[in-house]
Amino acid sequence: MNFDKDLQSIQEVRDLCKRAKEAQLEFKYYTQSQIDKIVKAMADAAYDAREKLAKMAVEETGFGNVQDKITKNIFGSKFVYESIKDLKTVGVVNVYENGKIVEIAEPMGVVAALIPSTNPTSTMIYKALISVKARNSIVAAPHPAAAKCTLETAKILEEAAVKEGAPRGLINCVSIATLEGTNELMRNKNVAIILATGSSVMVKAAYSAGKPAYGVGPGNVPAFIERTANIKKAVADIFTGKTFDNGTLCSSEQAIVCDRPIREKVIEECKRNGGYFINAEEKKMLEAILVKDGRINPEIVGRSAPVIAQKAGFNVPPNTRVLICELNSVGKHEPLSMEKLSPILAFYTEEGWLNACHRCIDILEFGGIGHTLVIHSNDKDIIMKFALEKPTFRILVNTVAALGAVGYTTALYPSMTLGPGTWGGSIISENVTAKHLLNYKKLAFETNPMNPDSGSSLNSFAGASFISHSHSDKPSTGWIQEIEERMRIRAGNPPLKEVYTYEKGKYPTSQKSYTFGSGITEEEIEKIIKEFRKG
Repeated sequence: MNFDKDLQSIQEVRDLCKRAKEAQLEFKYYTQSQIDKIVKAMADAAYDAREKLAKMAVEETGFGNVQDKITKNIFGSKFVYESIKDLKTVGVVNVYENGKIVEIAEPMGVVAALIPSTNPTSTMIYKALISVKARNSIVAAPHPAAAKCTLETAKILEEAAVKEGAPRGLINCVSIATLEGTNELMRNKNVAIILATGSSVMVKAAYSAGKPAYGVGPGNVPAFIERTANIKKAVADIFTGKTFDNGTLCSSEQAIVCDRPIREKVIEECKRNGGYFINAEEKKMLEAILVKDGRINPEIVGRSAPVIAQKAGFNVPPNTRVLICELNSVGKHEPLSMEKLSPILAFYTEEGWLNACHRCIDILEFGGIGHTLVIHSNDKDIIMKFALEKPTFRILVNTVAALGAVGYTTALYPSMTLGPGTWGGSIISENVTAKHLLNYKKLAFETNPMNPDSGSSLNSFAGASFISHSHSDKPSTGWIQEIEERMRIRAGNPPLKEVYTYEKGKYPTSQKSYTFGSGITEEEIEKIIKEFRKG
């Protein structure tokens, strides 16, 4: 019997979510060193496949270029790995207030990851690494235009993880990519959280799915060149960001806002870097192909400047890197003032930093609120004014916005999911990383006794030897650590059962006594627990 593609996709999603849930129920008991070895193996495998995956992504989507896709894959693997490798994600991760508050990390469960067509392989790598580092499993829903390269990336990551001891089913990717399948993924009962990177429509759908979700918003990024800036570096940085992978990063610069006294020097530098200023007639021709069905035309996304110009019906020199259009206003009546995801820049001239400030706000409010802004300046006071007053959560200074926002040229968390905060309709304003995919339990001792006359009790874990390496692989002598280690000693061993989920009311009964780890039986564990409770 032949089923419609949407039905096949929905069924595949249900199967993958069940598979991911069962794997995660085992994986959550792994030790920190086991987790870290698996994550490193995944990062190494992704790095080794960086060129192959980059070529696949460009061939399948037509977006960007191979060399920059390789750089993205290096970023998604090596840079992300280096940023999370030392993060503690098992057991006790922090102790506060002289031992009165103990913070314990717990995984969230199954992560539903939406993967965009503009950065498919690098986003898959990044999301898998941060999910697994936090002891979660992942099910990825690729954009239909990037399904093959995303699926291949997931397979490479899973094989590397399994080879290092991870349970099979930890890393999954939908092979039959449909909108119906993605909607099923976001609502599936086994999914704990949604990590959404993609179009505004998809991100809104994620927040409407009834699950906790991290989403990103569009990034209509203004780049202000203030009169004290190093003009040569500022323009070079802006062009690097605008042309990187043909402008497919949501953090890429979308408009230059130029301080009037340096206008002519900036224009000259733009032309020297391969900028082509379009005339009024060419502007109309470009606007005609820029928008389709109320959104950016996918046929120009990630294409080079000469290709876009040719599609619009005019020719530019073959060495043209960026198409530039001078504008005086922002809004729907000026399509070139929107996020363009291609090597096209709007160009505004403003008198002084205050007017430039207002123009930057206009641009951000037209589809980029909360995301990113970059300022090129050597005036500390003006830089600080922009930081305090702009409605965005990443204010970058004297760097490439496209790469600085994701943490490549700055000290921000390396990430392919940039939260725009509540201003941009998201619950998070940071760059999303592994720590955001953990739940944190708090063990809290009394600090303000209500019955001081009734005697004293244990009131902190200050100085406790087991606190520093709870749930780790180090030997311990603490009595709580001993119980904890015995309860978790099977971590990383093959599962005791094939299935860990049962129908309501049909729970199996134990038929025999199992041996856990080395020399401790189920009965002995129960005895330890009872003694612990008596104490």
